[in-house]
Parts: sequence; structure tokens; C-alpha cells
Amino acid sequence: MVKAYLRYEPAASFGVIVSGESNIVYDSSGKHLLAAALEKIGIWHVRQGLCTKTLAPLPSSDSKGPSLAVTSMASSSSSQIASGYAEGSIRIWDSEKGICETTLNGHKGAVTALRYNKLGSLLASGSKDNDIILWDVVGETGLFRLRGHRDQVTDLVFLDFDKKLVTASKDKFLRVWDLDTQHCMQIISGHHTEIWSIDIDPEERFLVTGSADPELRFYAIKHELADGQLIANKNETDVKDLPAENKWAVLKSFGEIQRQSKDRVATVRFNKSGNLLACQVAGKTVEIFRVLDESESKRKAKRRISRKKEKKSSKEGLEATEKGETNIGAEGGNNPVVTVLDIFKLHQTLRAGKKISSISFSPVASKNLLATLALSLNNNLLEFHAIESNSTSKLSAIELQGHRADVRSVTLSSDNTLLMSTSHSAIKIWNPTTGSCLRTIDSGYGLCGLFVPGNKYAVVGTKGGTLEFIDVRSGNCVDVVEAHGGSVQSIALTPDGTGLLTGSADHDIKFWEFQMVQKSGEGSKHLTASPTSSLKMNDDVLVVAASPDGKFIAVALLDSTVKVYYMDSLKFFLSLYGHKLPVLCMDISSDGDLLVSGSADKNVKIWGLDFGDCHKSLFAHADSVMGVKFVRNTHYFFTVGKDRLVKYWDADKFELLLTLEGHHAEVWCLAMSNRGDFIVTGSHDRSIRRWDRTDEPFFIEEEKEKRLGEMFESDIDNAFENKYGSKEEIPEEGAVALAGKKTQETLTATDSIIEALDMADAELKRIAEHEEDKSKGRVSEFRSNILMLGLSPSDYVLRALSSVHTNDLEQTLMALPFSDALDLLSYLESWASAIDKVELVGRVAVLLVQLHHHQLVSTVSARPLITRLSDSLAAKVKERKDIMGFNLAGMDHSTQFMSSRSDAVFRDKKTKLLEIRAHNDKRTEEREDTKQEKKRKKKQKKSDGGHVWS
Repeated sequence: MVKAYLRYEPAASFGVIVSGESNIVYDSSGKHLLAAALEKIGIWHVRQGLCTKTLAPLPSSDSKGPSLAVTSMASSSSSQIASGYAEGSIRIWDSEKGICETTLNGHKGAVTALRYNKLGSLLASGSKDNDIILWDVVGETGLFRLRGHRDQVTDLVFLDFDKKLVTASKDKFLRVWDLDTQHCMQIISGHHTEIWSIDIDPEERFLVTGSADPELRFYAIKHELADGQLIANKNETDVKDLPAENKWAVLKSFGEIQRQSKDRVATVRFNKSGNLLACQVAGKTVEIFRVLDESESKRKAKRRISRKKEKKSSKEGLEATEKGETNIGAEGGNNPVVTVLDIFKLHQTLRAGKKISSISFSPVASKNLLATLALSLNNNLLEFHAIESNSTSKLSAIELQGHRADVRSVTLSSDNTLLMSTSHSAIKIWNPTTGSCLRTIDSGYGLCGLFVPGNKYAVVGTKGGTLEFIDVRSGNCVDVVEAHGGSVQSIALTPDGTGLLTGSADHDIKFWEFQMVQKSGEGSKHLTASPTSSLKMNDDVLVVAASPDGKFIAVALLDSTVKVYYMDSLKFFLSLYGHKLPVLCMDISSDGDLLVSGSADKNVKIWGLDFGDCHKSLFAHADSVMGVKFVRNTHYFFTVGKDRLVKYWDADKFELLLTLEGHHAEVWCLAMSNRGDFIVTGSHDRSIRRWDRTDEPFFIEEEKEKRLGEMFESDIDNAFENKYGSKEEIPEEGAVALAGKKTQETLTATDSIIEALDMADAELKRIAEHEEDKSKGRVSEFRSNILMLGLSPSDYVLRALSSVHTNDLEQTLMALPFSDALDLLSYLESWASAIDKVELVGRVAVLLVQLHHHQLVSTVSARPLITRLSDSLAAKVKERKDIMGFNLAGMDHSTQFMSSRSDAVFRDKKTKLLEIRAHNDKRTEEREDTKQEKKRKKKQKKSDGGHVWS
């Protein structure tokens, strides 16, 4: 009989506030900050410091957990959020509803840059595959792919005024793309190192670039309709990147500003009003520049020129030069030449306690502040800083919901309601069900820990050799005992629950007994422990474990052996040899029969404790095995390793049952619930994950087949990439390609369309045969194919085509054979009569004609079909456009009518609406404050009246 097992699945992930792989962004309202937490996006309320919503992708069969880390984010002017992932996909989210609206597949590498245009209708993405893709957010499809960069695209920005896109890359070049003609119209060199970030001011006058060069470079943006007011383009002669008279040049070099920091630039960003520019370096500082307006910059230029004249007159023959100025120009006069130093002035330098990963300006500024700047630090921390006219100050921080460093150990209470995790400077108590942090206790570097029976106290062993006793209810450290001369590597509870064992790097194993003591001056007693006996070993003790029956203790040493002793007499019983590298973890089964050890040699060995024989040696992980735990009252066990995986094993059959993926870095520790209904793991990525046992059964053979299938598919994908992924064919001047990407979904969609076409053809033949029989007098009832769900052949094919995702349609139709494409074209004429399908039919028709143009031209039978289709489809599309035009005109008329009846300006309806909402919120807050003030005065009056009467 084949045995069925119950499946474990990821249930929750917590402990990560912000991960350093992605940027942070504010939403359009400025009330919430979006921070990537590995594969999730946390929406944090800035004032309350709480995570109000979490955006997490649904698990799919073709995507692995570790590859889903968020690598880039962008927010639009509406509630939409775009997030790019490590495997190249992009998801569009509705932040208010908390749902994923669509998934866009096009990149073959991690998405490194995302940017919306001002309207939020277009999204540009850059990737490690060197490509830029422009996406239609409304139509949920890719428009085109731009190729030309020779290295990773690091940043991009829209020039909405002229419908241009500027992209930066690690290949040291800036490229300007014309989105109408879809070609690269300007290439700018001059940077000596990789360009890491670019941005433009809101008025689109200047573009700034940041690299590892010691200066920030500024470019004047030349518009097609009007030249910049502050820039004397005619006088600029020192432009190395462009010909002197290039009328198509969009960007012209404007100057440079020396940076104070020697670290490379990570991010440059203007605030929403455009009066501040922040330059974040790959270190602990952010340089904030003040952007002077036109009148201020002209006054500064006049002062500078007058000082130059005075200097010239005092020292004849000495030529004065100034860094950042291309040409002095017309000195004096009413219209002096404004240079980059006249506009951008260093305002403040903000310093953080740790390395900064990303920055973001709040789109809404307070009355007394110039701006609010959010920082994400590389130690899992968010900070908010106020930028004032004379200084910067820290407003608040979000830090309690996660550890500052790796999670080194996790342990569960006996009733599974509390979880304790230790790190380099803090102990945290969590609710494992909800993932909320209940207590944070400052401590030493905790390497191991456990709950004392009763769950009122916990004990933590530290790297400094101490045992820290924690009162769980109050969240205080009640006692610190100097236990060992070296770090406490392992801690285990005695089976009777009256004491504990500790193993240390000082070669000692110590036995401790719990005691309740009362310190002088304190009213209540607290827990501590006193040593009862010790056992000296020959090498560092890495792990200690006690058998549940209280018979044996097992000790793993640095010399790669495991020694077993009798618990009562401490006499030697067995020595378990076999591992080539030290044993890092081990556990003993509930019945005391088996011991499982995991080692740095990547193997797991299953030992019998009766004779000390090795039952089986299993190659468990691709790196060191860091944790192993038995499921209580069974011979099933879990292992975790540095290869980021959690694995589920059967120790009797020596079989791998499940592989659980989800962590993004090395997994350090593992805890098992008493009932075996869930496990908890802690990792180098600072996340704590809970994996729940489900009621879904599975079989070993099925899992083996599934793993083999995944290996086969990955091999096919790799072979495809190696064959067709050449970067040498990309032309220097830039090129355009299709936006989509062939995926498992597109191939499945192609198969479903082909299957629907074949089924529809067979059904049409059956209908024709039935009509022929009916004409000959053979009357019989026609029964349609039950697989077609009661639909006609045409509707059944349309159903299959409509189920294809908009973004995948291009790649799906590319895989169709020409014969099937002809069949599909024959159905389009009838579908065009349905008004809601005109857009789909038009798109399919255009794609099929583009893909199979040569075959269609040479196929005589296809010509009349194409002719009929072009006539009928053009009329239907025009009718649809007329309806939409009529509706838009009606909406514009309604807007004008409403504006005529009120004094509101409707030119920028979105801005006005946001202003009205902000005004209403402010009035509500003032009203509440007034109510509270009235209540307070009323109470005070009553109390005063009471005193008078008394």
C-alpha cells in the first residue's frame, strides 16, 4: 500500500520591514510609504508607523519563491503601484484595494528601474538584460522594446513635454529615445564610470546624473517648442558630447557640481515642488541641494560677475576660472549667463547611523518644512527626516517590527502561542499566528534560546558566554549569569524540565538547575539557574541534545564526531563517526531510537542509538545543513541549510518528501511546534517564516516526477537563453523589438487555441453532415459536443482567445502555425459584429497580418478573406471610435458646465480634487481638535464650579 503524507506550505512571513534590494516610494497622497520586504510590498502609514496593507504575489506553478524578490518600485499619480521582480516580471497593483491588477512579462533579467509618465498611462522599465520596455498600463500590454545599451539599465525618466525617454546604464552612456518614432536620437558620453541614477526637475528644465565620478553632471533640456529661459544655449561651446550645431540635441551639457562624498552616487531625486535635489551616496550620507528660482539665480549670477570684474581690475593679466561654468558669456548687463552653480546650492548634508539603501521625498510638505525625506537603511529600518531651512532633524523611525541583523535562533513555547527569536543585539517575542512583535528586549549576541516550562521565562545563550534570563510578561532581562569562558553554542532543556544543558566553545558542557531567587531591594522573585555539574570535552562543543526519555545526552564536537553519554552517570556510551566536517545541528526522535545529525559537509546522517550504527547518509543540501528537527512522535524530520531551502524527510524510508522554497538567503535556524502542525524558520534575510501543515495529501512518487519535470523545464529554458540570448547582435545606434517574452503561459495559451480550433472544425464538419442528412430525409436529433460547454464553434474559439492575457497575446499568436492562423482569421469577421470584442479582433487581425505577411501575400485563397476583413473591420473600428469620441465630448461638456457653475478651475482636475480632499481632511482634523478643546474647557469649568460650591 502506497503511503500518503500531508503537505506543508508557506503560511506567513514576518520580521522584514524593508529589504535593501529595492527602492522605497511614497504613494500619491504622501500618507503611506511603500517599502519592499523581499517578495512582498508593505504599505506603511507614516504618522502611525504601522503596516496597513501587504501586497504579496499569489504563488504560481512556474515561479520560485527566491526569484520573486522585489527589485524596483514606482508609484503613479493615481493609486496604482508598479513593482519589478528579480525574474523579470512586473506587477501592477491597486494600493487602495490591495489587489494585483495585471502581470507583465517581458524582461529576461531583474527589473532595475521603473518610472511612470505624468499621466500614469505609460510605464517604462529597465532591466539587467540591458533592454528598456515601454508598457501601456491601460491596455495592459507591452508597446515596444528598446535595445542599445551594452550593460544593465540603472535608471530612466520621461520627458513628457516632448514624448521622449532618457535612460542611463552601467555602460557609461545616456540615451535619449523618441517614443513616437521609437528610435535613439541622442547618445551622450563623458561619464568616466557607471551612471547609477538620473532625474529631471518637475518643470523639465534640467536633468541631473549621478555616477561614481566625483561630480554631479547637469544637462539643460532643450524643448522643441520653447528654449529654456535660464540657459544661454547659443553661448555654450564646451560641449564634448554633441556637435556644436545639432538642432536635434535634446540634452546639452550645462555644468558640474563637485560632491563632498567619495562614495558613488546611488540615487538623485528632485522633490515634487522642484526646489530641492537630494543626492544619496552608497554610504551613510545624503547631500541636499537647494534649487534657486529664476530671480534668485540671476541675482547670484550678477554678484558673481561683479566679483569677477573687481578681481580682474585688481589683478591684471590673471584669468579667473570657475568650476561648473562653461562660458562667462555676456558679463554684466541685465541678462547675465546663469551657470549651474548659480542655480544649485548645497543646503544640508544628512547623515544616518547605518548605510542608506534608498531615499524618497514625500509629495506633500508640511507648512514649516521644506520637505520630508524617507530613508531605508540596510539594517532593516525606515527613518523619516524633516528638512528645514537651517537644519535637518529626525522625525520618526519604524524599527520594532524586525531585527537589525540575522535571525540566529528561533524557539517556540510549549503551547505554541509565543515565538522567541534572537539576533546580535535584541531578543524579540512574537505571536507566531499573526506575526506581530509583542516584546523587544535588548541583549547580547544571542546564539540559542529556549522557553522555560510554564512559558513565563525564557533563557538565551550569548556569544559572550552568558545566560540571559528573560521575563516574558514584562519584557525585561531579570538576570545575567556568567556561564562559560567561550560563546554558548547550544542550549537544551532537561527532559524533566527542572534544568538545562549548555555547550560552549570553551570545551565544557554544564548542567544547570532552575531556581527562584529574590534580590535585595526587590519585592518579587525571579528565575535564575545554578550549575550542578559539568563535563569536559576535547574540543569545542557545537551542539548538545538530550533524549526525551532522559537516558542519553549527545554532544557534537568541532572534530566532526558526535559523542553519546549516559545522562545520569555522564559515562561515555557511543562515538558516532562519519561526517567529514563538523556537525552543526542534531536532534533525537521522541521514542529515543534515532539521532539525526546535519553537518557542514552538506550531508544528513541517520543513526541508531541502540548500537550507534549509521542507518543512512543522505546528501541533503547544496550547502551546510544548519538545522534539523524531528516531528514529535514520528520519524519524519525537517532540515534547513545555507542553500535557502527547507526540506522534509522520512527517516524510516530515507526519502525526501518535500522541498519548501521561500527564503532569499541562508536559513540559520528551525523550530518545530509540539503538535507538528507548523514549523518556523529564521534566515540571513532577516525574515521569520511559518510553514503550516495542510490537509492536502501527497505521494512520494508524484513529488519525484514533479521535481524531474521542473529540472527538465529549467534545462529547456537555460538552453533557449544560451542559444538565443546573445548580446553581440545589438546595434550601437539602438533598435526596437517586441515587448513580450515567451513563457510557459504563452505556450499553454497557444495549445488551448489550437485545441479549440481543432474542436470547432470537427464540430462544423458534424453540423454540415447533419444538414446533409436532414436534406436527404434522414431526420435525427443533433447532439452538440459536450466539451464545448453548449457554445457554438465560433463562440468556443472566441472564449479560448479571450482567456489569453492581453500582455501574452503577441507571443501566443507568434507560436501559432500558419494553417491555424488562417483558420483564426476566418472567424474574425463574425466576431467583429460584437461591439465589446472589436478591440480584441482588431489587435488579433493586425498581429496575424504582421506575423504572416509573406505567406498571406503568396496564398491566393487568403486574399478575399483579408479584403473582406479590412473593409468590415475598418467600419466597426470607426464606429467604436465615434462612440468613444462622443462619450469624451459629453464628459468634457459636463466638466465645462460644472466649472461655469462654480469658481473651481477644472484645467487640472486631478490636482484640484486632491487639494479639495486635503482641505476637507484638514477641516475635519480642526473640527475634532475644537471639539476636544471644548470638552476640556467644559471639564475644567465643572471642576472649578465644584470647588466653588464646596
